[in-house]
Amino acid sequence: MSRLISVGAIALRLRSVSAAAPPSGAQAAQGGSNQGTFQGPTKDDFENMALIMYMAYIWLAIIGAMFLHRITMSVLKHMRNLACMNNEKQKYFADVDPKYAGAKKHLLDAPLFSKRHNREIMLSSAINVGTIPSRLQTLFITAYFGINIAFCFLWLNYGAKRSDLLREIRNRTGVLSFVNMIPLFLFAGRNNFLIKLLDVSFDSYNMMHRWLGRIAVLHAIAHTVAYCTNKVEATGWKSLAASMANSMTIKTGTIGTFAFIFLMFHSPSVVRHAYYEAFLHAHIAVAITALVVLWMHVDGIPVQLLILTCIVIWGFERFMRVQNLIRNNIGAGGTTAEVEAMPGDALRVTLRLARPWKFQTGQHVYLYLPSIGWWTNHPFSLAWSDDYQDVYAEKGMSMDRQDILAIRKTTMSLIIRRRTGFTDKLWTRAESAPQGRFVTRAFVEGPYGHQNLNSYGTVLLFAAGVGITHQVPFLRSLVEDYANGTCATRRVTLVWIIQSPEHLEWIRPWMTDILGMDRRREVLKIQLFITRPRSTKEIHSPSASVQMFPGKPDVGALVAQQQQSQVGAMAVSVCGTGSLSDDVRQAVRARCQKTTIDFVENAFSW
Repeated sequence: MSRLISVGAIALRLRSVSAAAPPSGAQAAQGGSNQGTFQGPTKDDFENMALIMYMAYIWLAIIGAMFLHRITMSVLKHMRNLACMNNEKQKYFADVDPKYAGAKKHLLDAPLFSKRHNREIMLSSAINVGTIPSRLQTLFITAYFGINIAFCFLWLNYGAKRSDLLREIRNRTGVLSFVNMIPLFLFAGRNNFLIKLLDVSFDSYNMMHRWLGRIAVLHAIAHTVAYCTNKVEATGWKSLAASMANSMTIKTGTIGTFAFIFLMFHSPSVVRHAYYEAFLHAHIAVAITALVVLWMHVDGIPVQLLILTCIVIWGFERFMRVQNLIRNNIGAGGTTAEVEAMPGDALRVTLRLARPWKFQTGQHVYLYLPSIGWWTNHPFSLAWSDDYQDVYAEKGMSMDRQDILAIRKTTMSLIIRRRTGFTDKLWTRAESAPQGRFVTRAFVEGPYGHQNLNSYGTVLLFAAGVGITHQVPFLRSLVEDYANGTCATRRVTLVWIIQSPEHLEWIRPWMTDILGMDRRREVLKIQLFITRPRSTKEIHSPSASVQMFPGKPDVGALVAQQQQSQVGAMAVSVCGTGSLSDDVRQAVRARCQKTTIDFVENAFSW
């Protein structure tokens, strides 16, 4: 107790004690008025500030450690790329660091148990329970959960009266719930600055968002139970009911707790995947309601600044999204989408953007199509990009004049697989349109994310189905950089698993361009695996560098084959089904202590 108060005293020393302010959180929570004359910081204020500072120190330590790791890896990769541009063997960088390789095998890249991580747990074809956190994620969640429990009970005065002990537990759990709301709101945003700062995917932050939400809800429930227990034991159930009916502080706190409980129970994977659009809109509406009533619940109390911080984070995130949409899509005729139905229940969407973008590998965007759904947006990997000149010509205008008015525009292309909801509506409209295509107004938010594999001498890319959209940009970039002598890469192998040869039509124009690139044969090999061929005649290899096979690949054998002739450090990237990701992860972990191999997983699991 004394330690908490001493830390809080330091934090509150600069605070004015002469200004008018409300009573402490404990007094307000008992149902009293929030109006009064401030007599100086109370013991509750000191404890609250101490808890906030301790949690801030913990998060700063976590972010600092992750930032140090990110900077170290970025510098090493950059130096490796520079050292290997003109080095054909790259033997030094293929040699493995035993300690780091062991950490990757048993912790950094490890599933929680033997193999399963990204493969979804399906109770039936319609009931998706979600995925299992990795070993590192589980350790982090467990440790953070333990810290929150410890802060609920450390330094309590266990010799005090029961009512005083419950009051202190109520005070702590309320503050801890508010403190956890700050990273909760930060991690929910697409514009979370920590994504770039720490090089951690939005998918991982989204997983943490869900667990932080559960922790915040449990604190809120404990806070409410502690208050109700104290109130009932002191004055009875009727007094508690009267407080909930008449006290704005208690009324708003009760509404906030029930809003939190609703958010927790309506957000499991089963609901999110089955009714995603309804879930998202309800989630946002209830979260806003919770913020409003919690602001009223702690009106004038110092911890109200925590709610204000959440509001600022959420408001800034929404502002950045709107600003992004306006910047990318307004002017020069706006952004349009040409949607084309493809074989295998797929769609090829070509976006003609209002303003040019600089395309980078590993990026994704959020697509809005008002004609399909006003408030709907979904993430899709960018598969291809082209620049073209859009010429506004008038009759009689000379060619020179046209050249002057030529405006450089960008097209971005996506491949979308038909599922339910938004994608089903989109596919149905495209299929029923003349020639299986239509053009509509679009809004594109992004791009988000970026990955660079240029420092690896050997790159092995796995894709299943529409997961190819994530890997195609790497093929184009690595072949181009190899021809220009600006990367360490000497071998690129694509393994694409599809159900039918007709799925090749999804990317045929882009693959034709890649296969025609300068020096492509020196660096690129493609292996296609057809899992459901109609006949053996469909399986034929066009050349030694582009081969086709029936059935599913032996992932372990393919990784081992690349490792035997590995040049420099090796990256193994996967984008596809959860089962494929788990197979590739297992194959890499089994071999990562022999040579330098990095596992790169790409998933949209939210």
